[in-house]
Amino acid sequence: MRRSLVLTEETARHWFRASLPPRVKRDLIPIPAEDLWRLTLSDVRGFASVYVATTAAILTFII
Repeated sequence: MRRSLVLTEETARHWFRASLPPRVKRDLIPIPAEDLWRLTLSDVRGFASVYVATTAAILTFII
């Protein structure tokens, strides 16, 4: 007989979330999926800075 270390919760829909102990799930914050796909100014700045840094590094190694 195989016994799990953590009792699963049937209301959790994903197998990994169902395997988490209650003390871990207590701190999870539900974020709507629509908010995950919104671009913010910090996202654009981060992309631009990584792009410029990568381009500068590549040009440095080429020259």
